Amino acid sequence: MNSFAFTLIVFSALMHALWNLFVKQSTHKTIFIWWMFLASLGLFTLLLPLLPGEFPHPDGTIVSLAAASAGCFVLYHLCCGRAYHGGDLSLTYPLTQTSMIYVPLWGVLVLGEHLNLPGLCGIALVISGAYTLQLRQLSPGELLRPFRRFGEPSIRAALAAGFVYSIGAIIDKTGVTRYPPVYFTYLLVLFMLLFMTLNLLRPRYRRGIAAEWRQNRRLIVLSGPVVMASFLSFRYGLSLAPVSYAVPARQVSILIGVLIGILFLGETCGRIRSFAALLIFAGVMLIRFG
Repeated sequence: MNSFAFTLIVFSALMHALWNLFVKQSTHKTIFIWWMFLASLGLFTLLLPLLPGEFPHPDGTIVSLAAASAGCFVLYHLCCGRAYHGGDLSLTYPLTQTSMIYVPLWGVLVLGEHLNLPGLCGIALVISGAYTLQLRQLSPGELLRPFRRFGEPSIRAALAAGFVYSIGAIIDKTGVTRYPPVYFTYLLVLFMLLFMTLNLLRPRYRRGIAAEWRQNRRLIVLSGPVVMASFLSFRYGLSLAPVSYAVPARQVSILIGVLIGILFLGETCGRIRSFAALLIFAGVMLIRFG
């Protein structure tokens, strides 16, 4: 992976960790994320006239790719929410990261990407670190615990989240290689907001929309440029690097999230989190230099 693509992906990871911090501080997560994407799309729309040239007319294939990718990412968030709501985080979170197993596989089989040995080792280390992060202890029994409870709805939802995200990543990569990344990102955010709006039309959410704005409007306004920067920088990086490397490399956001938790939220960093962070860091460095 070249230096510019790597820098874009690391910057995207920083922005991703920041908007997740905003979500963590919000009252109603689903409604806040909708407001966040609304703020991002509004800012994006205001900036479009400042871009050089005109908005290139998207054909049916590009629109379909943007809609399909957006559908995958919205479904990913819904699956994660279902998994976290009904199950132990230490069981479900590692399984949502299984997308990093599928993405290199789809990259090779579908997109014809080629992976070298250092890159493969880096991907394996990132996967190991992401999986280790939520374990309660380092033991064979704990490592296998999530896989012993496949019958639980929360476990199935977590596995579905990982699989759906991997499909979305491949569609994303296809889109940014066929269409300018900035405009594909705009279409992607537009469709994501549309799908989220359809979800918020349900009676259980309607009353909370105005309340969330009153309670967290400062965070919502701040989140707009952060989400836009995260989406744009990642898709520009994705257009320059193999998706098999880009998605695992972006997991450096986990390290940033751990640091934010320690420095700003007063969280502790035990031995397991430290070990997981080292695995991810080593993996990302192998991906970069391999």
